[in-house]
Amino acid sequence: MSAATDGELRDERTLRTSPLRKLLARPELGSVVGALAVLVFFALAADGFLRAASLSTVLYASSTIGIMAVPVALLMIGGEFDLSAGVLVTSSALISSMFSYQTTANTWVGVGVSLLVTLAIGAFNGFVLTRTRLPSFIVTLGTFLMLTGMNLGFTKLIDGTVSTKTIADMEGFPSAHAVFASTLTLGGVDVRVTVLWWFALVALGSWILLRTRAGNWIFAVGGNQDAARAVGVPVARTKIALYTGVAFGAWVSGQHLLFSFDAVQSGEGVGNELIYIIAAVIGGCLITGGYGSAVGSAVGALLFGMTSKGIVFAEWNPDWFKFFLGAMLLLATLLNAWVRKRAEATK
Repeated sequence: MSAATDGELRDERTLRTSPLRKLLARPELGSVVGALAVLVFFALAADGFLRAASLSTVLYASSTIGIMAVPVALLMIGGEFDLSAGVLVTSSALISSMFSYQTTANTWVGVGVSLLVTLAIGAFNGFVLTRTRLPSFIVTLGTFLMLTGMNLGFTKLIDGTVSTKTIADMEGFPSAHAVFASTLTLGGVDVRVTVLWWFALVALGSWILLRTRAGNWIFAVGGNQDAARAVGVPVARTKIALYTGVAFGAWVSGQHLLFSFDAVQSGEGVGNELIYIIAAVIGGCLITGGYGSAVGSAVGALLFGMTSKGIVFAEWNPDWFKFFLGAMLLLATLLNAWVRKRAEATK
């Protein structure tokens, strides 16, 4: 057999991959380019945007979105999405607050009960989805409506108003505030603890996707669940776990909401689920599943934070924010599609 023939038969997985091909294959490439462009734009348009205090504010705004964007991105890579994610954050905070207040228990008891109930709601979404084979749009829209009504109904029934009572004077509040809502000083710059939660979830999500069998299952289920099931991937278990992951992110965000203000408005969170999905899509996730990264969702959340705060620093009318958000979504999606085509062309 000739050397040429032998080379032609060699498995392509053993061939060396060029740095350019590796770069073009990264799902978050388009969002990184967009983030750099937005950073330069607001650095020129807004005085003081690059100051340490301003960047700290941007990171905080990004982290409140990014904490949820990571599990939402993993869910989208798995081929599904969750319309109840926004109100689930509020539900988590309400459960923690009302349980602690009504039982006069240590606030950590309410935090623990909230974790169990929130995870159960996430698992319920995944269970109904896998058992009924209904689209995730229908299942999670139903959960969204039920939670929205329950948040308002139970808060009025138990507390008599649309907001919970303050729990700032209850036992355990200071330590819970330190875990979920404190401000740290790092190098002379104030950094909210949510930024650390965000970074930790990005690292965990990246590790799951790139270094574990579960990550392979997520990509397989999102790419073609029937083919994945045929080769032994536990499709139902994977999807239930992904919805439970979204619930965990909602629990973290909900506790931050509660311990930042010591009371919660029952109508908060409606519409935020779209922001989480937008951050994931800007970061390179496909609506159809099977493609994306946790790092990309973080960049998408960072874009959201830079835009929302950059408009303020530039002293523009904040009414334009939604316009910029929509423009970023379209441009990032187009850029991501172009990057994918270039990556496929270099194979």
